[in-house]
Amino acid sequence: MTPVPNTLSTSIAPPDVELFDPPMCCPTGLCGPALDQLLLDVNEMIMSLQRENLHVERYQMSSNSGAFLGNAEVMKLLGEKQMEALPIIVVRGKVIKVGAYPTLDEIKANLNGANV
Repeated sequence: MTPVPNTLSTSIAPPDVELFDPPMCCPTGLCGPALDQLLLDVNEMIMSLQRENLHVERYQMSSNSGAFLGNAEVMKLLGEKQMEALPIIVVRGKVIKVGAYPTLDEIKANLNGANV
C-alpha cells in the first residue's frame, strides 16, 4: 500500500499585522447611524495593507477571545491597563501601539524593521 502524502500545512504563517480592537457594535465598527471617521480610516488602512498582500487580522474580544488569550503580551497589557489598552496593534509578533490606532506609515515602518 502506498502512503498518502500529507498535503496539509504543518504551520500557518502568523499575520503580518494584528489589531486587537476595543468592543464595537460589529467587527469593523462601521455600523450604526453615524460612522466614525477614525474607524473608516482604519478600515481603509487595512484594505491598503491587504492590497500589498500582507496578512492582516482584526480581533474583537467578544468574538475572537482565543486570539486575545493566545497572546501573552496582549493579556499582560489588558491586565495592567484594562480596556484603556485597546486597541493594541501587533506587527510581526511585536506590539507597536497601545491605546490608539497607528498610521499606515507607522505600520509600514515597523514592517520594514524600523522602531517608530
